[in-house]
Amino acid sequence: MVRVVLVEDDEGVAGAVIDGLRAHGFPLVDHLSEGLDLLTSHVGYDAVILDLGLPDVSGLVVLRQLRKVSSVPVVVLTGVNDECAVVACLRAGADDFVVKPPRVGELAARLEAVTRRCCAGAGPAPVVVLGDIRVDPLARTVDVAGVQIALTQKEFELARVLAERAGAAVSRDRIMEEIWGETTRSVSRSLDVHMGALRAKLNRPGRIATIHGFGYRWVC
Repeated sequence: MVRVVLVEDDEGVAGAVIDGLRAHGFPLVDHLSEGLDLLTSHVGYDAVILDLGLPDVSGLVVLRQLRKVSSVPVVVLTGVNDECAVVACLRAGADDFVVKPPRVGELAARLEAVTRRCCAGAGPAPVVVLGDIRVDPLARTVDVAGVQIALTQKEFELARVLAERAGAAVSRDRIMEEIWGETTRSVSRSLDVHMGALRAKLNRPGRIATIHGFGYRWVC
């Protein structure tokens, strides 16, 4: 069962979020009110919901420090809904973000998305089915509406990386590191070419969204 920790100093907001998450299938939700507490007690959690406006230290600083020691999925809560703030969070290591006041059903869905891959357990990677698209990491195949499409190795890896993190923003650097093993300018150009080819072959406009200045998101 997924264990979540909410880092939020507003007791009213925290109580509402925790009650809502429990009603949406997340019964194990702990609460911390200060960011430094997270840095000393993050081990054992499957996901973190992190407010940026904390009383002791900026949530962005907490996120950067956490990323030095842990890859636990983090969904950021922010009261600022502009592209620069969102990009700053994602570049600092956030897996996703939700604007305050959070809609708890959406927050629960985003938690499911960011924890899906890390909580899948040992053994072969599970088949990912999103709409009429089926990605099979073991067979290395992608089917659209029941028909297997022909992909190059790099195109398949792009589909896999994004589909396994469906709903979460994935940075260009993370994609390049995972697929190519480096983040050079030539690899960046190659990523653009393969992404264009993958989108054309999937023929599902809007399925892979571009987050300008950051990366991509597989839209659920």
